[in-house]
Amino acid sequence: MAKNSDNNSKPDRAVLVQDPHGSGKAGNNRLEVSIGREVRNLREQLGMTISRLAKSAGMSGGMLSKIENGSTSPSLSSLQSLARALHVPVTALFAGFETDRAATFVKAGDGLEIERRGTRAGHQYLLLGHAPQGNLTVEPYLIVLQDTSDVFPVFQHDGLEFIYMLEGHMIYRHGEKTYDMRPGDSLFFDANAPHGPENMPELPIRFLSVISYSRETKPG
Repeated sequence: MAKNSDNNSKPDRAVLVQDPHGSGKAGNNRLEVSIGREVRNLREQLGMTISRLAKSAGMSGGMLSKIENGSTSPSLSSLQSLARALHVPVTALFAGFETDRAATFVKAGDGLEIERRGTRAGHQYLLLGHAPQGNLTVEPYLIVLQDTSDVFPVFQHDGLEFIYMLEGHMIYRHGEKTYDMRPGDSLFFDANAPHGPENMPELPIRFLSVISYSRETKPG
């Protein structure tokens, strides 16, 4: 359970906006689930209720609910009726299913070594993946610190950052606060504030850093 940064007390159990297991039923009916999701999204974009869309498409509200939930396989005539009622081509209902979902697999030690602005000797940054498209960029790094001879640079950039300690011990600064981080500890923060390791009592240090930002901006 994450610690509260103000008083270190444990917060109440959070309720996730998305259910990470919610699509588990889609193993055998991925197409139906995808079509249902597209129908629901298009209906909500038009501000239509289920009953209104069902009436426009000439079907019952119960049938439309089943289609949106992915629990039934709609006929071609039903899809055509829904597409006309939603003012989209039939192919639009298959958009989510046809979208290519990219994945990046990196073998241990094979991450792309890069130099970030201010990189010093003994500081290694391995880029583990990169989103090739979309408005939001997410960059996961494995960071290894092996040398304290250089003062560690303070970073400040757009977006959000999440770090998770794997090995070692460091005192990490974010803005006016510092955090004593050991293996298993994590920190999620607004990267616009100055941040970076301030003290490294135990080397080597290895931690994951995941940076997310709008494609219109680029962290340094």
